[in-house]
Amino acid sequence: MKLWSKNNTATHAFVETFTVGRDREFDVLLAEHDVIGSLAHTAMLEKVGLLDPAEHERIHRELNLILGDIRAGKFKIEPDMEDVHSQVEYLLTQRIGDAGKKIHAGRSRNDQVAVDIKLFLRAELQEVTASVQSLFNLLLELSERHKQHLLPGYTHLQIAMPSSFGLWFGAYAESLVDDMEIVTAAARVVNKNPLGSGAGYGSSFPLDRRLTTELLGFDTLHFNVVYAQMSRGKTEKIVAQSLSNLAATLGRLSMDICLYLNQNFGFISFPAELTTGSSIMPHKKNPDIFELIRAKCNRIQALPNELTLLLANLPSGYHRDLQLTKEILFPAFTELQNCFAMMIHALGFIEVKADILKDEKYRYLFSVEAVNEKVKQGLPFREAYRQVGEAIEAGTFQFDASRGLEHTHEGSLGNLCTEEIRAEMEKVLGRRRKEG
Repeated sequence: MKLWSKNNTATHAFVETFTVGRDREFDVLLAEHDVIGSLAHTAMLEKVGLLDPAEHERIHRELNLILGDIRAGKFKIEPDMEDVHSQVEYLLTQRIGDAGKKIHAGRSRNDQVAVDIKLFLRAELQEVTASVQSLFNLLLELSERHKQHLLPGYTHLQIAMPSSFGLWFGAYAESLVDDMEIVTAAARVVNKNPLGSGAGYGSSFPLDRRLTTELLGFDTLHFNVVYAQMSRGKTEKIVAQSLSNLAATLGRLSMDICLYLNQNFGFISFPAELTTGSSIMPHKKNPDIFELIRAKCNRIQALPNELTLLLANLPSGYHRDLQLTKEILFPAFTELQNCFAMMIHALGFIEVKADILKDEKYRYLFSVEAVNEKVKQGLPFREAYRQVGEAIEAGTFQFDASRGLEHTHEGSLGNLCTEEIRAEMEKVLGRRRKEG
């Protein structure tokens, strides 16, 4: 069944297979949202006089039964159905007759799928937000727990200055704050109602688009019906960018973990159950889970570019190219959520090494502190820098690390700003909750 079928319509099976593609697979994810959209649309049709109260009651009763089946996992799209919209309308018509055929009045499959996708993306971003909160809270907890555990900081992968695990964990917590700014902005774009725009040129029916906006919990609507259709694809791309930023944070944290687990660093460790072995080298404990998080997150970071290329040079109006946005973007939510879940699980078992800085190779970590001491004694910075640099070159540099640690803890090293970072995240989450 196709919503656009007429008595003389016949599509070659080969063409149909090609055009439908993987739509049924991803449309199952939209089923709940499709029914919710139809509930709002038909409530509006009754208000404007295109459905009588008895029809409206029958339609809503059956749509809610279909919604229950979807939520119970009993719904499927039959092979002869083109998409989820066809399946829902077919089930409805089979159960209540001609009244089921009236639900499409004032609506196109274009605005129907657009509203389904908006509702789906809104729900998925809420789930992503919950995962971000969980990882954020864990990172701040680890930051506080390990604030006294020192590790060397690196620039250019060269030994640089003293750092701490508190700063390291806290850095990724604050990175998530910025990432959530973009998620919140994406949610704001998602939370606009395209329903009632039809095929992109509106309807001659007296549709009440503000009513469906309110019923569906959207913050506002797409006012211009042409742009309502043009937002398709653009919305997905903006959401993909928000996922990309989160993936970049997870991927970078994974890279750090892989590096710090390396025996040449040896800063952290995990229980054997979280590592994998080698088929030939019995000593190996490989960080496969973090390598896979890194790889999966790199793929997610490619999504905005893939969508950009898909959408490039499309004129206004609907084009079938947009069908492919679902198979590009939808799996990324599951992939990203799996990465969050694994990272949260693994970090719960992380062990940090004590006394790392006692290793002889870190003896120049406090060269900056040695320069600063001379500056405090009245020496110009450039002269202090020259003297310490020459001592290092001559192999005569000496500095009491305990004195350096005391001083650095008084400065940035001991200033984790945990509460400030938490407050910033709460501001973002407050805006996020307001956006729905």
